[in-house]
Amino acid sequence: MSTASDFRIPVRRGSIDWSKPVFMALVAFLAVLVLLPLSWLVYFAVTDQAGKVTFANFVAMATDPTLRRPFILAIGMSLSVGALSCIIATPLAWFVARTDMPGRSFVRIFVTASFVTPPFLGAIAWEILAAPNSGILNVVYRSLFDLEPYDHIVDIYTLPGLVFAISCYTFPYVFTLVSNALDRVPSDLEEASAIQGASLYTTLRRVTIPLVLPAMLAGSLIAILQALTMFGSPAILALPAGFHVITTKIWSLFQYPAKPNLAAAISMPLLMFTILLLWTQRSILGRRGYTTLGAKSGVPRLTELGHWRWAAWAFTALVLLLTVVLPYLALIQTALTRTVAEPLSLASFTLDHVRFVFFEFSATSLAMRNTFLLGLMTATVGTGLALVTAYIVSRNVVKGGWMLGYLATIPVAIPGIVLGVGLFLAYSNSILPLYGTIWILLIAFLTIEMPAAYQQLSSAFRSVHVELEEASRILGATRMETLRTITAPILRSNVIATWCFVFIGTIRELSAMILLTTADTKLVSVIIYDLNESGDLGAISVLGLMLLAISFVIITIANRLPLFGGPKLTSLRG
Repeated sequence: MSTASDFRIPVRRGSIDWSKPVFMALVAFLAVLVLLPLSWLVYFAVTDQAGKVTFANFVAMATDPTLRRPFILAIGMSLSVGALSCIIATPLAWFVARTDMPGRSFVRIFVTASFVTPPFLGAIAWEILAAPNSGILNVVYRSLFDLEPYDHIVDIYTLPGLVFAISCYTFPYVFTLVSNALDRVPSDLEEASAIQGASLYTTLRRVTIPLVLPAMLAGSLIAILQALTMFGSPAILALPAGFHVITTKIWSLFQYPAKPNLAAAISMPLLMFTILLLWTQRSILGRRGYTTLGAKSGVPRLTELGHWRWAAWAFTALVLLLTVVLPYLALIQTALTRTVAEPLSLASFTLDHVRFVFFEFSATSLAMRNTFLLGLMTATVGTGLALVTAYIVSRNVVKGGWMLGYLATIPVAIPGIVLGVGLFLAYSNSILPLYGTIWILLIAFLTIEMPAAYQQLSSAFRSVHVELEEASRILGATRMETLRTITAPILRSNVIATWCFVFIGTIRELSAMILLTTADTKLVSVIIYDLNESGDLGAISVLGLMLLAISFVIITIANRLPLFGGPKLTSLRG
């Protein structure tokens, strides 16, 4: 058995306390990381191509129908996604958290699979399934009923098709928040309602739903925000249908002839709307009017569904079929057959697409090298920065340390496409000529992933008592030595989980990267988008399945770590 004397803290008497220099360096770095692209965005928005101050860009945005329509469509589309996500996720969360429906843990695994799937890859999967001419579902429909070649039952290239495809990968945000809220609802309140003679419907309406309503609203707002700021799915499904949403319109303004000033101007309302949605979401979650005070919460009471059990399972199976099973099967079939609509069999089986992607397509090796190099660099540097930032803020190491917390969380309000515009404008000039290099991509990834990394590690710090750190300080160690020798080793599982989360976020990012990559800095996500433009769905499926496999392996490893605090990796985005 070890004794207190066995535990030695390496102490260097008279050593320099690097807390203030590190704090100042982090403030400067994060300010450049976040505020520089936003400053250039504002500058370009209020100037013309000659650099003269003007509001013509905003006037054009308000008067040009080709600019107004994408805003209107984007808002309508995102509100529809929020509503549909809530309609799908709320009953599903109740079935899983509060009923005796069979296979509830199995359902959580499948929802996690939908959560992990990049939305742009899900959109491509539904393109394979529901394109009006070549979609698998339409081909099967025509063959079953002996219909004409262009008859179809579904068409994914429509606004309702886009809403459906995005909702398949945003409903997990609502599901996560609502299921967590249901787990916290005191069973005593529901039991009291039942004792008073209330029916199941009355208890749900008067007790359960009011208690989880903040989570439902907050989850719906997250789904709305995700849909509004998304580029990949609209670019894949809306552009072939002949309409733009705001993110694809911003991207189109960088095509020849480029109009960066106009792109910067129409990025500003998207940025403001994003900030408003985030503020509203946090205000809802911060309200105390819906919380229970002093209630005795015990194990949640499971509702016996009786003969409705299988109806609940049928609804659940339909949701999982549409969001996970069919898209994944479509990707697998397309990767292993010669044509999209060809059934997978021994006669149709081929590895031609695998051979093409990994041995014949010259862009693959470069994209994979760039993607995984940037993933490793972003995860390592970003986790280190987030660790030090969270330590300084949570432990009040220096006066004014709260500023780091604000700087680290500001990027959560910046849509990916808007950040891409700001970085392009900031680093494509002669002062900071980083465009076309891998460094501008690293800056973008660090900016995008910093808020989530900081929030998880900040939560982890709150779970560790300060007594060990105080003992280290009493023995003469500096704060940075204490972080390195005491706190960081205690939180190593959280640090590893954060590293995994940042890595996964990096390899699947598309919205910002679509404006920042060049022929020499292509990434796997951008290659997938480019291949979709050329219609090579087999190669896309191979690359997409590779990304999914890597993501699931990393998530499995991270979720098996014994975390001391903070949420599991699969619930971080919510």
